[in-house]
Amino acid sequence: MKQIKKIMVPLAFSPYSQGIVNYAIELATAVDADQILFISVVNQRDVDAVQTITSYGYEVDGDHYVQEIEKTRVAALDEMLENVDFPEEKMKLLITVGKPADKLLKYAVREEVDMIVMGVKAKSEIVHAFTGSVAEKLFRRSPITIVSYREESIAGKLRERVLKA
Repeated sequence: MKQIKKIMVPLAFSPYSQGIVNYAIELATAVDADQILFISVVNQRDVDAVQTITSYGYEVDGDHYVQEIEKTRVAALDEMLENVDFPEEKMKLLITVGKPADKLLKYAVREEVDMIVMGVKAKSEIVHAFTGSVAEKLFRRSPITIVSYREESIAGKLRERVLKA
């Protein structure tokens, strides 16, 4: 089996992100990984929407929108990592703009990531039905092994569904 040295952790900063971060750190510690790459993609669709609003004369702009999201996400990750026992120099955060699934896959391949640890649930089931899932796209298209984290409340619901079927 190939040694796991680089683990990429896509984050949507949903209510499930803390569990994903904790799980990735536990896994990285267990396999003695050299680096955890946290990555968050600001959806280009959202930036385009802000720019459209700007074109109507409102006082907002895409650059400021992205800067504010970056500030918020950096602070959120710092808070999630507060009580974590993993060397800071082995962790890196990248925030970028684009189509999330495409950006994540390209980054993972370019950085020669050995494993991706991600959750499958960042949005509600209704939103997912209309927009599709970044996780689904990654699972279908990734040449890199993906470990799917399940938050306990989601795992419990899935267990119930399996037992009812």
